[in-house]
Amino acid sequence: MDAVDMLRDDLLAELETGIRSMEGLLKKVQMEDWDYQPADNMRSLKELAKHIVSIPEVDLHIFQEEEQETIQELEAKYDKLGSADDMIKAMYNGFEEYKGYYLSLSEEDFLTKKTKPFYLEEGETQARWLVEEVSHLFHHRGQFFNYLKQLGYDVTMFDLYV
Repeated sequence: MDAVDMLRDDLLAELETGIRSMEGLLKKVQMEDWDYQPADNMRSLKELAKHIVSIPEVDLHIFQEEEQETIQELEAKYDKLGSADDMIKAMYNGFEEYKGYYLSLSEEDFLTKKTKPFYLEEGETQARWLVEEVSHLFHHRGQFFNYLKQLGYDVTMFDLYV
């Protein structure tokens, strides 16, 4: 295995850690807490959860240059999810699609192929998008963790690295 494949595999493994730990965090939420919103200008716990579980699939389609309307349709699909189990299933399905795409890329495409989302002036390489994906998921997972802490859930750093 060469260095590029090792890097790609390590980033995908880190993303999978984020997905797996989100599953555990989602399973902890009690029904009465889904509406929790730390401030008026922040998402509720359920809105944040739906955003997080959508990240793999939605971002993949953004990075593949899908139109804004298509992205909005995908996001609407996630907005309809009701239970933590439904969210977890959708998150894993999106991750499998995301992972499949990245594993299908040649080394050259991974390193040099640029794509431009509808909201940017310039594109980025697929390698850069994978780093962005890990950062995006972990940023929001940290928010979710803090929401649970604020609600008094018994969560620790061990919940983040299962």
